[in-house]
Amino acid sequence: MEPNVFDPECGSRAVLDLVADKWSALVLYALRGRALRHAELKRAIGGISQKMLTQTLRSLEADGIVRRVSFPVVPPHVEYSLTPLGASLSPLLTEVCRWAEEHLGEIQESRDRAGAGAAAG
Repeated sequence: MEPNVFDPECGSRAVLDLVADKWSALVLYALRGRALRHAELKRAIGGISQKMLTQTLRSLEADGIVRRVSFPVVPPHVEYSLTPLGASLSPLLTEVCRWAEEHLGEIQESRDRAGAGAAAG
């Protein structure tokens, strides 16, 4: 029997919430195929605050999606990369991003029409 993802107690719903979170998706997309330091991630993801990036990375690390490696050097050097589980999301995120780019114009036109209708009404 297929799980009921609309049930707030369904475990798959928590996983969907993780992947659908804006910042998580952007972090995962930025890390695909490479390791980045915190500052590099912050630069790669425009608009994310230091606090939100730290929270997102901690959450993804706790879920086994992101690996944090600390190098014993001065000053401290920490890198983040995808675990094999996290890397398995890369093709899916790539497709979602490709879809977004293909349909951005249509979505913007629809938003513009909706905004014009709301302004006129």
